[in-house]
Amino acid sequence: MKKLFTNYNFEFDKNERKLITNFSKQVIKQVSGDNKFFAEEKAFKSIIEKLNQNDDVIKLTKDERTRLVHQLKQNSDFMKKEMKKSWFLKKWLYKSLFNQYDNLLEKYFKD
Repeated sequence: MKKLFTNYNFEFDKNERKLITNFSKQVIKQVSGDNKFFAEEKAFKSIIEKLNQNDDVIKLTKDERTRLVHQLKQNSDFMKKEMKKSWFLKKWLYKSLFNQYDNLLEKYFKD
């Protein structure tokens, strides 16, 4: 049975805030300047602003949450593929970041 209402309020700890902020900045760098990704850029700038306000509860819009989850899943899938075909050092570097993204997805954005 599908939920009628979804809660878009999140209580991220300090490390999760930093991870999401850095991730959002990276996304903005990748999509800035391209008019096709205007909405993407706007959503991630808004997420960064909300995370920088240092409120205990972060209230994301449905669009912001959807875009964040989609990008996190895409990055997580990419890293999983890269880890399978890479050698020890690269695998070791990706594994830490992959685990952090995976934990975020599992803890807050599990459907």
